Amino acid sequence: MMLTGKVAIVTGSTQGLGLDIARQLLDEGARVMLAGRSAETGQALAAELGCGFCVCDVERDDEIDACIAATLACYGRLDILVNNACLYADQGLASDRAQWLKTLNVNLVSAAIFTQKVAVHLPDGGVVINVGSTGGKFGAAGRALYPASKAGILQLTKNLAVSLAPAGVRVLSVSPAWTWSPSVAEFSGNDLELADQVGAPFHPLGRIGRGHEVGTVIAFLCSAGASWMTGVDVPVDGGFSILGPDRGVSPRIWFEQQREQQ
Repeated sequence: MMLTGKVAIVTGSTQGLGLDIARQLLDEGARVMLAGRSAETGQALAAELGCGFCVCDVERDDEIDACIAATLACYGRLDILVNNACLYADQGLASDRAQWLKTLNVNLVSAAIFTQKVAVHLPDGGVVINVGSTGGKFGAAGRALYPASKAGILQLTKNLAVSLAPAGVRVLSVSPAWTWSPSVAEFSGNDLELADQVGAPFHPLGRIGRGHEVGTVIAFLCSAGASWMTGVDVPVDGGFSILGPDRGVSPRIWFEQQREQQ
């Protein structure tokens, strides 16, 4: 129970990775305020998990303010913010200005604004976790919006860490690779075994990640055990980021495979 007595807000936490993160924080003893746009879903989850919920569209400053106020009114303090809310839609070079601004507003700007508004309430020992992605570290054909926003999150983490360090507040990012989520479930036809098979060549550990694995790392980073860590990105990616374009396979193997195909 690393987080007993701590209070956390997790944005975008009524589904997918955000919900998995919230569950792990709860398992470690934190009191959690779910923040999401669906009142019906959020209220049902709050009743199931025994936590709080507030309707919060992270593009609206008034709803961010209301979420923070509700958390303080409910729990009397605020120690942890997890900036997880995210848009994945991406048409790459074909994306228009409105699509660019929408994605950057949700994925990057809203994290900065939420942190700005939370910072004044965080105590010495408070923590902000930004959810990054391996997508923000490497090139990808046909994509631009999501990777650019996640690259921005990694840089924002460093800047916020330096800015908030004098107050004793730590800021870190966590970058998952392929992780079981609503989008991956859609790609795979809700077949986890298939997702593991498709993802195996890109992850040395031979499968895609699970949300609770990301949540467990975040819980640790929010704990006293990580008190000497700030401003860095922690890859939770099954080894994805240690591979090059050859996927860790020597040239000899690639040539042998080519000859076999001829």
